Parts: sequence; C-alpha cells; structure tokens
Amino acid sequence: EVQLVESGGGLVQAGGSLRLSCAASGFTFDDYAIDWFRQAPGKEREGVSCISSSDGSTYYADSVKGRFTISSDNAKNTVYLQMNSLKPEDTAVYYCAAVGAGTCPFTEYDYWGQGTQVTVSS
Repeated sequence: EVQLVESGGGLVQAGGSLRLSCAASGFTFDDYAIDWFRQAPGKEREGVSCISSSDGSTYYADSVKGRFTISSDNAKNTVYLQMNSLKPEDTAVYYCAAVGAGTCPFTEYDYWGQGTQVTVSS
C-alpha cells in the first residue's frame, strides 16, 4: 500500500521556522520525485518545492526561494521541508506528493498524503 505521511506542521509566529517531514512507503522511493504543494482557503494550489530522489535536483517556487530548503534521506524514505522566515501568507495545508516520471515542478501527482496544517501568525 502506498503511503505518504506528512508531519511537523503547527502554529508559529511570523519569522519562525518549522520542519515538515514526508515519510513514504509502498513504492520505490528512488524512482520518484517528491513534491511539496500547499493549499490555502480561497487560493489556488501552489507547488512549493520538489526534489528528485535519483539525482537530488531541486525546485523552489519564487515565493519561498531563499527561505525554504528541501532535502531527502533516501535511507529513511523521507523528504524534509525546512521552512524559515515564515510569513502569514505561508499559512496553508501542506501536502507531499510523489511523481514517477518527469521533472520538477509538477502539476499532477501519482500519490499524495493527507496534509499537515501550517499556520503563521502575524
């Protein structure tokens, strides 16, 4: 059974940090890219960051570039999203997703998790 389980969300003040984790199972991790996207109420879904597990190449949306860092621990089948200098506009549900073909960024996904809420207070 394919599973992507996000964790690490929470409430933080503006300027603070959070680290999200995405634990993957049920598929060959090295063959997939892992994408983080977010969904805020009343806003379009936004691709935030992406990493290719095979070669480690990364992508960041302009809105998070310089503040967020994506990394992968292939031994643990886990991808992390370190989020620094958080802003109220980063408030959203963050999802991780797996894509088996193509290059970052993605708009369609093969698998995705249930999401974790990130709330940044001003």
